[in-house]
Amino acid sequence: MRQHNLLFILYTLLFSMMLASCAEWDDHYEDAASQSASELTLWQTLQQYPELSDFRDVLSQTKVFKYHKVTGISYADLLDGAQTFTVLAPVNGSFNKDSLLSLLTTSRGDSMVVRSFVGNHLSYNQITSINRPTDFFLMNTKRATIGNNLAIDVPVKTPNIKAKGGILHILQNTLPYRYNLYEAMLNDARYSKIGEQLSSYDEDEFSPTQSVEGGMVDGEQIYVDSVFIERNRLLERIGKIANEDSTYIAIVPTANEWERVWNKAMEHFRYDATVDNGDSLQRYWANYALLGDAIFSRTIQASPEDSLITYDYNKRYPQYHVFHKPFQEGGILYGLTAKEYSNGTLYTTDHWPFTPEMTYMREIKTEGERTGLILEDTQCHYTTRIHAADSVSENEYLVITPNSTTTNWTMTFKLENTLAGTYDIAVIVLPATIYDPNANLKPCKFQAEIGYVDENGKEQVFDCEKTKFTNDPARTDTIWLAKDFNFPVCNYDQTNMKFKVKLKCSILARESNQFSREMFLDCIYLRPKRIDD
Repeated sequence: MRQHNLLFILYTLLFSMMLASCAEWDDHYEDAASQSASELTLWQTLQQYPELSDFRDVLSQTKVFKYHKVTGISYADLLDGAQTFTVLAPVNGSFNKDSLLSLLTTSRGDSMVVRSFVGNHLSYNQITSINRPTDFFLMNTKRATIGNNLAIDVPVKTPNIKAKGGILHILQNTLPYRYNLYEAMLNDARYSKIGEQLSSYDEDEFSPTQSVEGGMVDGEQIYVDSVFIERNRLLERIGKIANEDSTYIAIVPTANEWERVWNKAMEHFRYDATVDNGDSLQRYWANYALLGDAIFSRTIQASPEDSLITYDYNKRYPQYHVFHKPFQEGGILYGLTAKEYSNGTLYTTDHWPFTPEMTYMREIKTEGERTGLILEDTQCHYTTRIHAADSVSENEYLVITPNSTTTNWTMTFKLENTLAGTYDIAVIVLPATIYDPNANLKPCKFQAEIGYVDENGKEQVFDCEKTKFTNDPARTDTIWLAKDFNFPVCNYDQTNMKFKVKLKCSILARESNQFSREMFLDCIYLRPKRIDD
């Protein structure tokens, strides 16, 4: 198993892409009245203090790493220039200079050293130390405070040394590097398996708008300076827990527990062999299914003590992506161990507080009125009607009418987002009085088939044991077509037509006086069966 450590996370996180989001926040804390009391630059000012020689050596040998490229500019050059900074300089002996200089000789060493050390002791704005603690962002986007002769928890030996390029504070020790939630998952062995999954979605995306164009070759644009933006496609959907300008709550299981629940999720997101990139899709959706309901942005919570919602919460489906009374007994955070990180709180658990039915193994409704899901129809015409009532799903339904009083119709509906697993499958049929209070109450008689594919992608049909179903014409009737029906593979987030339910009106000519060939279809309903651990 690949090991993750601090060097790996520093490799994957590029500080320069995150500076813009922090600048506005920092500006609030600039010392507007600050005017240089010295003609010396910050770099020249640093040279006046022998106890900062180790820090200067690191600055002079660390190059600015921008857009995944090492520039020819060192941090000594920056501090000797016209830009303004606050420097929080640790004294000699408070850090291992040789280790940092050795790291600089590696291919991405400059980026790593900036993230963990140099950027952790510089800020883009002028921050003075006063009695009242002041909050600000460091260059590596970590939050920090200074005041009462303390920078975070580190004593300030000499504060507020003004220079032409900003302000210098001499510290008695290095500032602590505080992990964010993403870094914690990568570097703590308890969460290593999750960290491996998350980091696998890190990627660099080419940005043509930020790149420098060259000429055209064979009709294609060539770029003389290509810029790539770092992103993580999974975290973009569930919560950007690598960012420092947001705060989150994350529930994270320890390694063995994660492996247990992850293996279970993988079983349900298994695709058939004909699906392109089926293995990658399986892994992506298993990760999303678990972590999408375990990471909560604080900014979208109305009252965290009462309930927590995820980004996927939708008021139309209030039973999902919301967790009530999370801190009380039976709640998802009850009894969990909390630890604060730079951008939120991580709750560690040895017992995953979610069941598949609470999160990803959800009920599926194919609404009759969604005519775009009708794959085929014969000997009938249909229309949708609106009827606002608790007994009508989504307040609409489908009326299926035969082309003549003696013809039997068929209609096939596409099933979406089915998982590999066991369902009870039903159709919900409304009474004729939903539209006409004086309607003749005759039941409809029909048969059904369930279409799906096996592991190899071969089409299969279950004929519901050739049962002829009838509905109760006097009420909304749930008619179970199959109980404990197992789909061997999933069709999640697919656009194909492999999974379907076919309804066939099945009324003999001599039965026309007993039954009605008209059907008022509310929906096709798939209820997931309880999954035991």
